[in-house]
Amino acid sequence: ADINSLTVNYYKETKEYFADYQQHPAITYFREIRNAYGLAYERVTSMAVHLEIVNDKVRFVGNPDELPGGWKYVNIKKFIKLLGKFYKDSHFHEFFEQHKPFYEEYLKFYQPVLLSNIHPEWYSRFFYGTEQTDLFCTIIGFNYGSRNNGVWRQLPSQSREVFDVMGFQMNPRKGLPYCMIDVVVHEYAHSYVNSLLESPQNATMMESVGQQLLQLSLAAMNRQAYGEWHIVINESIVRAAVIIYLMDNGFNQNAVQVIMQNEVNLGFLWMPELVASLQNYAAHRDQYKTLNDYYPEIARCLQKYLDDKSSESQKALQQ
Repeated sequence: ADINSLTVNYYKETKEYFADYQQHPAITYFREIRNAYGLAYERVTSMAVHLEIVNDKVRFVGNPDELPGGWKYVNIKKFIKLLGKFYKDSHFHEFFEQHKPFYEEYLKFYQPVLLSNIHPEWYSRFFYGTEQTDLFCTIIGFNYGSRNNGVWRQLPSQSREVFDVMGFQMNPRKGLPYCMIDVVVHEYAHSYVNSLLESPQNATMMESVGQQLLQLSLAAMNRQAYGEWHIVINESIVRAAVIIYLMDNGFNQNAVQVIMQNEVNLGFLWMPELVASLQNYAAHRDQYKTLNDYYPEIARCLQKYLDDKSSESQKALQQ
């Protein structure tokens, strides 16, 4: 069978196999907590990378404090217990084993593409000014649609693991999966950028800027489910860092310019200024060892963009 028909069959078989479990207590409970606490996007995949199956039992590993968003309100023990029940009741492992050839067929495509284009050492050097210690892992979400997330976990006495969780889509013209390197680079960057805004000092200096940027591109941000100021800030820095990564690693300059314009078109109007600011950071690493050291300059850059736009508007109104 060709790769397209394999994909169609997989979706069909998934739906049929789990059809009888749509009202399982685990599914019902997750619907409740999803609606109550906004558990979607990276909040789901962050939980997923903190789960392991040992001796046919689902268990939580790592630190629950690493889970973002509304998980802090959830009874994790209850959730894991119900998930374990679903795993057994649905004979999930049997489904997984039956479809191993399908997974392996696709991994043959992804592996060489990722190995030749993803450079983990760049992240440690750019964000921390150190040698690489993090472990990088890409997870293909075969039933995850078009979404992509970047999440991480830190297990005791082990290197931190950063994950790119890729949604699975087929390119109908090529008959192969989409594997957009800039998206993979983007998701890995979230594990480095998001934590910077968790610092109260950084959050204080960035909140007003973030609120103003959100209002400036409110419709565009809402369309992308970026309706909170801190998401706009993190997404902005990640997207600018991706462009620096592509330039640093020899990607085609015209392609990089297209990506920059795409970000502007998506409502990140300040992207050229932010990229220029990160280039300044990269050129002065003797002064700024880490991106956290440079964070006040990022805030100043974005505030200057807002001030300049406001000044332009006032001049236009006075004419």
